[in-house]
Amino acid sequence: MASAAAAGAPPGPAAPKSRKSVTGSRRTVAALFLLPALVLLGALVVYPIGYSVVRSFYNASGDGFAGADNYKALFTDDGIRTALKNNVIWVVFAPTVSTALGLIFAVLTERVRWGTAFKLVVFMPMAISMLAAGIIFRLVYDQDPDKGVANAVWVGVHDTFAQSSAFPKAHPGRQSPLVARDGGFVTKAAVRAGQPVALPLVGVAPDQMPDGAKKAAAATAESGRITGTTWQDFTRGEGVGKLGAPDPAELGYAGMRIEAVKDGKVVASTEAAGDGTFTLPASADGALLRLPASNFKEPYNGVDWLGPALVTPAVIGSYVWMWAGFAMVLIAAGLAGVPRELLEAARVDGANEWQVFRRVTVPLLAPVLAVVVVTLMINVLKVFDLVYIIAPGSSQDDANVLALELYRKGFAEGQPGVASAIAVFLLLLVIPVMLFNIRRLRREVRR
Repeated sequence: MASAAAAGAPPGPAAPKSRKSVTGSRRTVAALFLLPALVLLGALVVYPIGYSVVRSFYNASGDGFAGADNYKALFTDDGIRTALKNNVIWVVFAPTVSTALGLIFAVLTERVRWGTAFKLVVFMPMAISMLAAGIIFRLVYDQDPDKGVANAVWVGVHDTFAQSSAFPKAHPGRQSPLVARDGGFVTKAAVRAGQPVALPLVGVAPDQMPDGAKKAAAATAESGRITGTTWQDFTRGEGVGKLGAPDPAELGYAGMRIEAVKDGKVVASTEAAGDGTFTLPASADGALLRLPASNFKEPYNGVDWLGPALVTPAVIGSYVWMWAGFAMVLIAAGLAGVPRELLEAARVDGANEWQVFRRVTVPLLAPVLAVVVVTLMINVLKVFDLVYIIAPGSSQDDANVLALELYRKGFAEGQPGVASAIAVFLLLLVIPVMLFNIRRLRREVRR
């Protein structure tokens, strides 16, 4: 019966025919798709690395085998050692400061309505090339306060608390009763009460005179007092004006400080009025009049940002300006994924905002912070553009980094063997950081 039922049953689905495996064809297609990328990778990455390794063992001409001499130069050449020291400074400070600022910006802008606009402004420098940023900061750090923004601000703050002199170039002219002494000027003879004193000076351009300067006036004699005038004894035009006496076109030295000195001690002092006139009490009778050095102090010219001492921190500052926005955006993205209930639970338990930030927010952001720091470390190891453009020729040796030294050795000094050794050394420095990043990413995937 079973066989009959089976005989009467409709036939089942036919067994699938064995097909030829297409695995081989899939591998072929995959290889064909990957072939252009592999060719480019080999031509642009693998071959240059291999050639640099081989070239680093040959002399400058490439004809003779130099052995390890090029690698010895990495630790004996003063320029390379300076570059290595500066690279260490870059790796320590640039990623740290950029990440710290990015973290602060991301956390502080999280709760404000204009946070998105602020982030956009901070991130905008990332759209600027290193070349353009270098040109911008070369101008920012210009020594002249009229050009450099940094020194304009610095000089403005300095002059708020320590006003510079208005007469830095002033000095006695012909037939002057003044002689130079201790950075200032002193009368040749003692002064007497009731006899007006003339203290003419030259050397200050008319457009550089103080705003309060008025037309110079001859002092009138006063019984029992020392009176006088100090003024710009110069009138434009040959033979115009009378030497040693105020003329209508000449201006007084408003604010000039005058001291009466007896036996090396100041017995009286005063400041000239707008028309240059001044008056001293009777105690100044028989004293020498002195115009102290403070009247002629050179104006404060700011900080030499691109000098040997500050050029590396200055260039690092420009890098931070560019890359703090990058750090902020990545950290803000990580902050958006932090569970809010954990932060609220910490606040409910009595933690203040600083404790929440330090003990909850930062530990939860540790993976993101690691990504940012590692990325920036790899980036600063090969920094070149900013240093080359911002640092002037006089300070470039002090701001030198390995990538810049590679360029100088290879193209400016004609030592391609040493340049190849520097390139290989840079590769060896980057590899551990890359391996650390790969291991960290694999741990994240396993989680």
